[in-house]
Amino acid sequence: MAISAVGAAISGLTMSGTAAVRQDSDFAARMDEAVAKTETAAKTTGQKTLTPEEDKKMREACRGMEAVFLNMMLSQMRATVPKAGLTGSSNQEETMRSMLDTEMTKNLAEAGGIGLADMIYRQLLQEKNVLKPNQVLQKG
Repeated sequence: MAISAVGAAISGLTMSGTAAVRQDSDFAARMDEAVAKTETAAKTTGQKTLTPEEDKKMREACRGMEAVFLNMMLSQMRATVPKAGLTGSSNQEETMRSMLDTEMTKNLAEAGGIGLADMIYRQLLQEKNVLKPNQVLQKG
């Protein structure tokens, strides 16, 4: 086997700079075309689309609602546990425990929670006619 044949085979595997740029521009054109088709399909079917800002605000509101729910659930669970006589129970301790629970449930909701935020988000999208009932929802 000649060295020139090996060199030709290797050069066939790598892309030149102009070929890479052409491929990138082809990809960008295909993406623009796909976005346009999606928007056209949404308009013809009566579906609406959300702006990224609206989507972000709606997701934050849903996570906040899940955090409130989790906080209420945790506080009700704590109410069923008998108070320990060892450290006593003061108003300050109850306030600190409440603040700790609030922060814990916020962090829990931000980390994915129990799925309540996703269900609320999906329901709101269906009510705004952005999502069909059986349509798959992409995580965002």
